[in-house]
Amino acid sequence: MDLIARLRAGLPGEAILTDPDVTGSYANDMASFCEAGTPAVVVLPRTVEQVQHIMRTATELRVPVVPQGARTGLSGAANASDGCIVLSLVKMDRIIEINPVDRVAVVEPGVINAVLSRAVNEHGLYYPPDPSSWEECSIGGNIGTASGGLCCVKYGVTAEYVLGLDVVLADGRLLTCGRRTAKGVAGYDLTRLFVGSEGSLGIVVRAVLALKPEPPGQLALAAEFPSTAAACEAVCEIMARGHAPSLLELMDRTSIRAVNAMAQMGLPDSTEALLLAAFDTPDPAADLAAVGALCTSAGATEVVPAETAAESDLLLQARRLTLTALERVKSATMIDDVCVPRSRLAEMLDGTAAIAEKYGLTIGVCAHAGDGNTHPTVCFDAADPDESRRARESFDDIMALGLQLGGTITGEHGVGVLKKEWLARELGPVGVELQRGIKEVFDPLGILNPGKLF
Repeated sequence: MDLIARLRAGLPGEAILTDPDVTGSYANDMASFCEAGTPAVVVLPRTVEQVQHIMRTATELRVPVVPQGARTGLSGAANASDGCIVLSLVKMDRIIEINPVDRVAVVEPGVINAVLSRAVNEHGLYYPPDPSSWEECSIGGNIGTASGGLCCVKYGVTAEYVLGLDVVLADGRLLTCGRRTAKGVAGYDLTRLFVGSEGSLGIVVRAVLALKPEPPGQLALAAEFPSTAAACEAVCEIMARGHAPSLLELMDRTSIRAVNAMAQMGLPDSTEALLLAAFDTPDPAADLAAVGALCTSAGATEVVPAETAAESDLLLQARRLTLTALERVKSATMIDDVCVPRSRLAEMLDGTAAIAEKYGLTIGVCAHAGDGNTHPTVCFDAADPDESRRARESFDDIMALGLQLGGTITGEHGVGVLKKEWLARELGPVGVELQRGIKEVFDPLGILNPGKLF
């Protein structure tokens, strides 16, 4: 019995896609410079039992399986391999439970981040992880790539909110790990192991997520600086003085000018860096005043605090428009994701500017400055082979710079195909050997998302 016939034995007809024109549309995520193969079939299960059937079939026939969520990723982690089963989890999109007493939500992997956020808000609760693609990205994809977002500076990353998981293993067995209690330290923490594993260890089919009480509405300020060094000094002072902003974002000169060109934001051409801070504390105005004073001491030429939520949204608009504005500079972009210690942030930005000059490219940087996570965005003409080569080389130089500064090659986008070589450099040979050993325990046939991470 062939692959399709085996799959049909346990799946409804509408869950199996074989038309090459259709399956080809599932071949890749949103990353540049990442090869993608041609899937043999795309399956869209709706139940745990259907996922188990798919994995048993894949194991019996030794067929690779590439799990996918909403495919908003930026590392090629969801890219198909030749002849694989693409296992799309978008149809498993139920919010099973929201429990205000236990402060947990139980969800399937296809639930969209924003949908969950709005649902828990109705109960006076808050799910903090908020990737920029939160209106499109799925919880399963967030877990697979350990994605972050703007609020991480105060509330932490996705891994801190994943309490328990149900995972279908490569051979079709169902593993339940973790907990739904406030505390729990029994055995090895397998739950954390799956977060960020990019579907290479198992298929997440259910997640127990921690929730927090919904905070008050936030107020923001914008501070203009004559240099990135001055803006980064302000960041260091804000964190060193014990402030807890709900958002602390930075835009460099290139990003500012791109946004100005697109949206006529009116920011002065002399502005070399824009720092955006927000607080969702009981008295955000007082916190903004204190942070504004620190910005002025660090050399800010202008500090504009908001007095209302509407004013805050206007101040934050420039940051939200950054990627769209940079995409208008050239026909293609590569978005890097290097995280460095906050104390090295200025060196990271200045070094990236030097790399842009070295390669004759436009590279704009926006950063989750509060946690040192920078997003250098390389703008290039994809139809120009030489410019494409320079773009890729500059991307690699930026990662090398991040490691040199004591950082990591990815803060929230994952490794996928794009950063495989760099993961090996960051981990070292012993680290790679141990991680491959873990992979072999969970996936001895190597059928789960092959070619990713290592």
